Amino acid sequence: MSTKNLLVELFVEELPPKSLKKLGESFSQVLSASLVAQNLVLPGTEITSFASPRRLAVHVEGVIAQAADKSVSLKLMPVKVGLDAAGNATPALLKKLAGLGADVSVVSSLRTEMDGKAEALYFDSLVPGVKLVDGLQRALNDALAKLPIARVMTYPDPTGDGWSTVNFVRPAHSLVALYGRKIVPVSVLGLTAGNVTQGHRFEASVDAIVLEDADSYARQLETEGAVIASFAQRRAEIVRQLAKMAAKEGLQAIHDDDLLDEVTALVERPNVLMGRFEETYLEVPPECLILTMKANQKYFPLLEVSGRLSNKFLIVSNISPKDASLVIGGNERVVRPRLADAKFFFDQDRKKPLDARVLGLSRVVYHNKLGTQGERVERVQAIARAIGMQLGGEAQALQADQAALLAKADLLTDMVGEFPELQGIMGRYYAQHDGLTDEVAFAIEDHYKPRFAGDTLPRNSTGICVALADKLETLVGMFGIGQIPTGDRDPFALRRHALGVIRMLVEKQLPLTLTDLVAGAFAGFSKGLLADAQAEVETFIFDRIGGMMREQGYTANQVDAVLAPRPQRLSEIPMRLDAVRAFAALPESAALAAANKRVGNILKKVEGEVSVEVDRARLVEDAELALYQALQSIATDADAAFAAGDYTTSLQALAALRAPVDAFFDSVMVNADDPALRANRLSLLARLHQAMNRVADLSRLAA
Repeated sequence: MSTKNLLVELFVEELPPKSLKKLGESFSQVLSASLVAQNLVLPGTEITSFASPRRLAVHVEGVIAQAADKSVSLKLMPVKVGLDAAGNATPALLKKLAGLGADVSVVSSLRTEMDGKAEALYFDSLVPGVKLVDGLQRALNDALAKLPIARVMTYPDPTGDGWSTVNFVRPAHSLVALYGRKIVPVSVLGLTAGNVTQGHRFEASVDAIVLEDADSYARQLETEGAVIASFAQRRAEIVRQLAKMAAKEGLQAIHDDDLLDEVTALVERPNVLMGRFEETYLEVPPECLILTMKANQKYFPLLEVSGRLSNKFLIVSNISPKDASLVIGGNERVVRPRLADAKFFFDQDRKKPLDARVLGLSRVVYHNKLGTQGERVERVQAIARAIGMQLGGEAQALQADQAALLAKADLLTDMVGEFPELQGIMGRYYAQHDGLTDEVAFAIEDHYKPRFAGDTLPRNSTGICVALADKLETLVGMFGIGQIPTGDRDPFALRRHALGVIRMLVEKQLPLTLTDLVAGAFAGFSKGLLADAQAEVETFIFDRIGGMMREQGYTANQVDAVLAPRPQRLSEIPMRLDAVRAFAALPESAALAAANKRVGNILKKVEGEVSVEVDRARLVEDAELALYQALQSIATDADAAFAAGDYTTSLQALAALRAPVDAFFDSVMVNADDPALRANRLSLLARLHQAMNRVADLSRLAA
């Protein structure tokens, strides 16, 4: 079976830079997957994706000109429905065959085979393999239909009459489809495939690049078109040039994957240059300057060896002139006014202390059902004070109160108004300028943390108090007004807030109970403002920690076992999970888990509450006495280990119960005729159930 390589390129106007990487990956993956599904490409073949500002392309190796014919066996109907008593086709069978494009002549070749308890008729046929031109057309249509495009443009159809339009992310100008050297005559977006593409707008050596074959694409684009077509290679080249230029100056570029991807999507052949700005702008907090350079200008700021921001930055240009001074000078002129604005905002903001801005928050709407930012600050203050009192007494509560009061004040500053990403950060700088302690200043900055997966936690206890209060206020407030996340929508990032609460409680080993925290957050709201949703909030948080623990490698059964009793100190959950994992590895664990499940089912059927107080004098059977004595024996050590937080030792002590538990169920009738005897045996089981489930609900481990 002979194969050739395939090249498909769609040449368009500049694609959205923040989406280019995903667009390129989707185009190549969907198109190649469609070819594989149509048996035109063998699974596992080499696929190369290309994506530049003006093109999406894919190179596929080992493509077949026509897929092999395929034998298909189709069940038609039961024999008694398709054939009459004389063996002739019934109208139902003839109609079915006509729908398949067959006639009565094939009836004699139909195959019969048992299908359950009755015979059925089967039609065997040979379906011709799809031809490349048809398969590629389908694959191309699929690839374009499934591109992750947020918005499309409408523009005139290039082959239309002036009235027809085409919808796509950007106007498309040409299509290439080469099978070896041969053009595959497919069409899309009003374009018919050819073998001609375009290079760099300014630096290509030829106006149009006539591709020799599918394999010459990347080489010809680079040599004739001055374009590095591969997104990955272009990105690697930018990284190489950035490192080289920075090292030349004894500096280090700030690494930013998102910025790298965006810049890679903006240039076709990168050329890294160095610019400078006046050192006076270094008086502005470095976060402001870095954000200005990265977000507005797509520059790479440079750090000195000490980690201090330098007044130099790197530019990734799309052109390579012999004299780059004009390019550098132009970029320096563009960034200078933005840095001047940042300095102006910083200087103006410091003329007014943070506490003088707090009153202004009462004029900023937070949510139409939850009031203003000023009212929200008061709620966060109350919650933070209560948490601070639990964690560090009056002194901690006062610091938490002050930090919570000022935490949102920087929202009214000019700097945060221009750069919302700096909220909290600027509050810290302005608090330090106002003479506040670092404890309070850093708490103002850190109360938004953790802002994303892997983010750091607040660096001091005051920050922890305010961060917990801020996230709990959001969770409780939104649940209380019915703004609960759905499967695909979470506009207020409540999942992220819940995970932040969990991380702080767990990683900081905080001695706080979840129910008290949630209840305290509800208490911070005016009476009647919220519906009672405390149970829903707690369930939401437990669901999040369950998912987090499963991602860390614990099994679903282990997580369910630990979370079923709803342990109130979330900081204990990882230790309980480790203990359950160790217990599950014991040879006695399966039998004890099954017995625990059995005990639970027995106790559920009992009306009323069962006491755990056992009357030893009523233990008349040897097996029940042995179980009672075993419980008494392990209780001291197990309880001491549990109290000390040594959940592994506490659980492993239960292994000694396997033999007496098995013997009990083998020889003791729990539901004895004597009511007193029956009640005492139920009490023994209740005590056993209590002892076994202190760390986790072990019945969840039962298969």
